[in-house]
Amino acid sequence: MPTDRPYDLVLFGATGFTGGLTAEYLARHAPDRLRWALAGRNPAKLAAVRERLAAIDPGLAELPLLTADVTDPASLRAVAESARVVATTVGPYVHHGEPLVAACAAAGTDYVDITGESEFVDLMYVRHHAEAVRTGARLVHACGFDSIPHDLGAWYTVKQLPADGPVTVDGYVRAGGRFSAGTYHSALTAFARTGEMSRAARARRAVEPRPDGRRVRAVPGRVGRVREFGQWAAPLPTIDPQIVRRSAAARPEYGPDFRYRHFAAMKRLPTVLVSGVGLAAVVGLVKVPPTRRWLLGRLASGQGPSAEQRAKSWFRVRFVGAGGGRRVVTEVAGGDPGYDETAKMLAESALCLAFDDLPETAGQLTPVAAMGDALLERLVRAGITFRTLTA
Repeated sequence: MPTDRPYDLVLFGATGFTGGLTAEYLARHAPDRLRWALAGRNPAKLAAVRERLAAIDPGLAELPLLTADVTDPASLRAVAESARVVATTVGPYVHHGEPLVAACAAAGTDYVDITGESEFVDLMYVRHHAEAVRTGARLVHACGFDSIPHDLGAWYTVKQLPADGPVTVDGYVRAGGRFSAGTYHSALTAFARTGEMSRAARARRAVEPRPDGRRVRAVPGRVGRVREFGQWAAPLPTIDPQIVRRSAAARPEYGPDFRYRHFAAMKRLPTVLVSGVGLAAVVGLVKVPPTRRWLLGRLASGQGPSAEQRAKSWFRVRFVGAGGGRRVVTEVAGGDPGYDETAKMLAESALCLAFDDLPETAGQLTPVAAMGDALLERLVRAGITFRTLTA
């Protein structure tokens, strides 16, 4: 990683809802040695964010502000060339994300985001992985609730199982919380682009090498009762299984034959059924342009839950792992999943890339492949719980 750049970290999108929370987390928890800056397209809004940060830490009153816009490649190139790590919260990423990925890949700059958009991640692999490998850049997507609890949780589980035979892990997600306009718009965009998503996945499969002599799979499960939890489970079609599968492909610790399944866990079967019908209805509605425009207009950019609402939010992901005659149940848990904890995860991922002793890697990577135990230890210190329930 380049060491002669003026900033260890640049946060792009700090004027947005999650970007502002990430900036506040860094103001409270970043080490004194961190050289960092805020970047965005509106200097006045950046200055307002800096004023909020100075109220937390007066030493940030002169925090550098960089003007950059996704429609101005030169400005993004300047940001990338000035930083060792760039973290971004500017989405939907499939519409706004690629210029910054391209700039970081070309400059050899590490990059982290909080996307849950599989189309975007697949396109970035096809278009920019090779360049990042050449320059040494680490491009790490999905460093928020999508997909750190699931990726690191599966890793934490697998490490407790023998790696000399088949390994299976099932993840069960429960969460309570509200979402912001950014998450809402990203989700609706993904639902409207199922065809583009499939084409991007095929393009990636055509060029991505498979692990030599090993098999790794993420397969859909079925609706069913999980007796040990006393809950119902339904397959959860998020990016998380893909991220876990790619971590398994990158790390031999997952064994010669690894399989992952991903579920939403709910207390009552009717809730599962109603949720499925509701999701199907939304997917159908967003494919109709007038309806999609109406839905997108329900929440304006920058909106999100209040501090009081976030304080009542939570998440819990339980994993059931099996292999080599052993069975283990683990749990990853924390507070508000979409915002407070996502800001924490993104900030700690960026700090991990900037300062921690990590494996020599480059290209598009998963959180586990890029950071593994170093990030897990950071998250534990930051208050996210990783624990073994039964072994």
